[in-house]
Amino acid sequence: MQQSAALLTASLCASRNRMLSGMLTAVGMVFLLFLSAHPVARAQAALLLEEPYGVFGHLNPTGHAALYLSHVCAETPVRLRMCAPGESGVVISRYEGIGHYDWVAMPLVPYLYAVDSPTKVPERVNAQVVERLRNHYREKYLAQFTDGLQPGGFFSGGWTELIGAAYERRIYALSFETTRAEDEALVKALNDAPNLSHFHLLTNNCSDFDRYVLNLYFPRKFRRSVFPDAGVTTPRHVAHRLVVYAHRHPQLRLRSYEIPQVPGYRKPSHANHGIAESLVKSGYVVPIVILSPYVAGGLLADYLITGRDKILPKHVPLLQPMELSVLERRDAPAKSTGGGSLSARSESEVSAATQKTTARAGEGDSAAGATMALPQR
Repeated sequence: MQQSAALLTASLCASRNRMLSGMLTAVGMVFLLFLSAHPVARAQAALLLEEPYGVFGHLNPTGHAALYLSHVCAETPVRLRMCAPGESGVVISRYEGIGHYDWVAMPLVPYLYAVDSPTKVPERVNAQVVERLRNHYREKYLAQFTDGLQPGGFFSGGWTELIGAAYERRIYALSFETTRAEDEALVKALNDAPNLSHFHLLTNNCSDFDRYVLNLYFPRKFRRSVFPDAGVTTPRHVAHRLVVYAHRHPQLRLRSYEIPQVPGYRKPSHANHGIAESLVKSGYVVPIVILSPYVAGGLLADYLITGRDKILPKHVPLLQPMELSVLERRDAPAKSTGGGSLSARSESEVSAATQKTTARAGEGDSAAGATMALPQR
């Protein structure tokens, strides 16, 4: 009798254990399905490779570089915060001549077009229109911040560098994915560090700032090196390092887009070059050959070995003002295999992006810049 009771008890225990095991397995499967349906929140960032323009662009054809962060916004032009729903992120860069600040952050649409909504971007401009747009935006949103600052000049920068970049030059956006945790770490790092200018054209320029920020996302991957360009960091060099790193890490989903220069104000900008490449192609290397053949040989070797690496695909999709929200999307279309406007090749993709951007524009100026407070100088 006792043996039968023991067998019954053992059978009941085994049955209970099997039931618990089945329940745990089911819970585990539900948890895994939940995780797959709710992946880690992703954001997007983009390295902006900006072409040189004008007379100074011929003398120094390296261009400019900045970073666009889709989930980071500007509490003030010199203090960051995470974006609220419906905000479109900021462009952050290092400048020379913007007070005593090392970096300044501007909302994306004003940075490109000096207006607070993509619906207000003109199709063609002249010098008077660009000046009017910049002055209007400055008076409305940046009056206190830019008080006492000069406009940009031939050799020195000024507050005009902060807005209307697409009137000056063509810009390529190399978009890659980030996480919210990485963006929050960036906000904390930049807010906690002194925002004091130590700009130097050769050792601490805009590309060095981008290298510093990218190292916050990808530690120790963007280092200064002797080659190319004798250790001087250039926009093209940073872009090349990002492309190489992204090819090794396809989870970044690197994509390339072209933000075209708005016609009418300046002659078309020209391609970014490294220092060695510009010296070789411009003919400036000839007097160097006369003065020092060894230095000239080093420049030529630098250019041949590292200065001709391809950065952009053959055909890059165009992003018009109403299509900029593509830079924020997790499911943005892959690199184009044909030229022309993005809208001409992917109407459904752009329709969704346009509806999103138009909805923001309908909310008023706050979508682009009105929510940005101004620090007292």
